Amino acid sequence: MEDIIKIDHLYKSFGSVKAVQDLSFCVKEGELFAFLGINGAGKSTTINMICGQLAKDSGTIVIDGVNLEQHTEKVKGELGVVFQNSVLDGVLTVYDNLKCRAALYGLTGKAFEQRLQTLAQILDFQDLMKRTVGKLSGGQRRRIDIARALLHRPKILILDEPTTGLDPQTRRLLWNVISDLRKNENMTVFLTTHYMEEAAEADHIVILDSGKIAAEGTPLALKNSYAADYITLYHVEEAAVQAMGVPYEPMREAYRLSVPNTEKATELILKYPHVFRDYEIVKGNMDDIFLTVTGKNLTGGTER
Repeated sequence: MEDIIKIDHLYKSFGSVKAVQDLSFCVKEGELFAFLGINGAGKSTTINMICGQLAKDSGTIVIDGVNLEQHTEKVKGELGVVFQNSVLDGVLTVYDNLKCRAALYGLTGKAFEQRLQTLAQILDFQDLMKRTVGKLSGGQRRRIDIARALLHRPKILILDEPTTGLDPQTRRLLWNVISDLRKNENMTVFLTTHYMEEAAEADHIVILDSGKIAAEGTPLALKNSYAADYITLYHVEEAAVQAMGVPYEPMREAYRLSVPNTEKATELILKYPHVFRDYEIVKGNMDDIFLTVTGKNLTGGTER
């Protein structure tokens, strides 16, 4: 796959605050790329620079082979952006919000109406067209935010905390739509999220800490590098668990062992087959990885 976003040695400071420091990474065409970090790590600052809304101090941003600094308007046409906070006009109707936005891309008349109907169907807002945005629920507004970002069929969809605070049904709808767009249109999705189960579905993850990359890789590679495997043993005596010499904790009618990787788990199974009669092995999750890499928990909120 080709690089559709390429960031090299990006810097941005706000006075004495170094928001982004020597940031370099690539996003492959068609992948789901997760950009993780606590509030203030530099995620939104980076996104604003990628979108051309914030000037960088130094470094290069190349989108689909085009240098952002040299061809800002052309690059913006490749991007669809859903920001943390809705940018819809609360006093206008859903229809008027989307019509005004579409006109900025030269999408008018019959072409606009056709695109609007397609988006209204897949995002389920046909019955909201005449409602003013200010009277919509959070989930309804988020669907319109995403429709707004998709009007011009962008190659890259940037989602900055898109599902924070949404009900499970709306979250599921949005992810189904995004999955279909990736599969049918090879759309690239650049995601920031505080929901680790969403990040776990990514093709590639970058973890940001204090404006720098703390770790990156596929979810599996990160789990293998930064998260322990957990073995739960059932129907065994504690003495047998102790004899294996690995950290463990008692659970209700079971014992939970922590091992550094699957290889170590396999060693134990082969060495103590009489203990492993009823067991299960689970890899550490994205929360474990994030905590190991940054020493912090990932929580919701707003960042610079």
